[in-house]
Amino acid sequence: MAEDQQDTSKFQIFRAEDAKGLMEEGCMSLEPYTPVQREGMNKLLESGYMEGDEVKVLVNIPGFSLTHVWFKKDYPLPLHSHNADCLYYIIAGSLRIGNQELGPRDSFFVPADVPYAYKPGPDGVELLEIRQEGQFNFATHGKTPAYWEKLAETAAANREDWKTAERPKLNA
Repeated sequence: MAEDQQDTSKFQIFRAEDAKGLMEEGCMSLEPYTPVQREGMNKLLESGYMEGDEVKVLVNIPGFSLTHVWFKKDYPLPLHSHNADCLYYIIAGSLRIGNQELGPRDSFFVPADVPYAYKPGPDGVELLEIRQEGQFNFATHGKTPAYWEKLAETAAANREDWKTAERPKLNA
């Protein structure tokens, strides 16, 4: 992030073309994995997991962050939590969280340290993550090898389709 963007007393413009990934931007830290979680995450990565998402930090200034997320169809988001509250706003596509189907212009709020996961719909989901924090963690809660194996199988089954997937349509 540019030094002048740290000064929140000034008007600023943020361009999508300048956005970086979560890890590259340095706003998300990973909590230590258990051995089972580490092995599971390695299997996920080997199965093509990274082909299923596009995540960019649009804004990261003191006290505020805005992240754009595109998860492709059936992306296996692990059960996880963050140490910061987050408001999610769906731009396009759909997702299922618990027994709720959400679509364009719907929102949901997840308090800090509450484990959650959701499943992108048949066209994937494009959403915004809005936080009043510029720094937050990622703590995974998957505990068994079978859990991680199922996620890896889902990623492997979708890997080739993800390579050519198109974003969900706006205003669907």
